Amino acid sequence: MLDSQESKNRFVTLTEDIKNFFRDKSSKVSADVLNWIAVLCLHGATIPSLLALMTGLTDSPPPVDVILMIWTGLILLFTKAAIQRDTLILMTIGFGFVIQSVMMMLIFFK
Repeated sequence: MLDSQESKNRFVTLTEDIKNFFRDKSSKVSADVLNWIAVLCLHGATIPSLLALMTGLTDSPPPVDVILMIWTGLILLFTKAAIQRDTLILMTIGFGFVIQSVMMMLIFFK
């Protein structure tokens, strides 16, 4: 049976290990999650206007300069993810490009 001092030491060691784990890993997890949310927001910026154009709710397409700036940002994030070998971001951006390209093709070649 463990004496009280030894059990206290184990508890203190365990709590310190847990604190160190969260302190060391939380910044990487937070940065990765924020990066992924940024990619989703950039892709989502053009989807509502493209859907409205496809369904006939509006006749005006989104401004070309806005689309070009968003796609430039996504290409830069894609390049960064390729350099870092971040497969989640690569797949997310690639899938978003495919979806947006199909939507634009359906609009312009209707």
